[in-house]
Amino acid sequence: MSEEKEEPSLYTVKAILILDNDGDRLFAKYYDDTYPSVKEQKAFEKNIFNKTHRTDSEIALLEGLTVVYKSSIDLYFYVIGSSYENELMLMAVLNCLFDSLSQMLRKNVEKRALLENMEGLFLAVDEIVDGGVILESDPQQVVHRVALRGEDVPLTEQTVSQVLQSAKEQIKWSLLR
Repeated sequence: MSEEKEEPSLYTVKAILILDNDGDRLFAKYYDDTYPSVKEQKAFEKNIFNKTHRTDSEIALLEGLTVVYKSSIDLYFYVIGSSYENELMLMAVLNCLFDSLSQMLRKNVEKRALLENMEGLFLAVDEIVDGGVILESDPQQVVHRVALRGEDVPLTEQTVSQVLQSAKEQIKWSLLR
């Protein structure tokens, strides 16, 4: 009996999902080709939701994957890794995401508030996980970085008055030197 051992890898997270009360996708980010088409992804999400939305546990093994999850009011948060992945690492990602959103939404983690703050969600997920590699697990750091990136609006998305104000400030500082 030869048991194949997987090589240790930094690529720990396969997907991060946020579903609503009906199991519909609000946010999904897949980091590998386990479910290449949107149809397969939606079927997987429905399966996960049907298996987890009535239970109080925090972890499930489903379709050869480790799923850690948490619910809040009308949202279900999922972090998915392979079956041999460390559940504590996946749980750290889940807790970091949930706590970051909780701070950003002022403890009002529910569907309407999340939909109004999708940009913050995207930035937070990008700060926590990049390409399946866990970058950060401290919610304070994530919230701080999201706030910094939120202030950095690209020139193409600024209003004319914002561009003029920015130009005035730059000219003022260059003259004061």
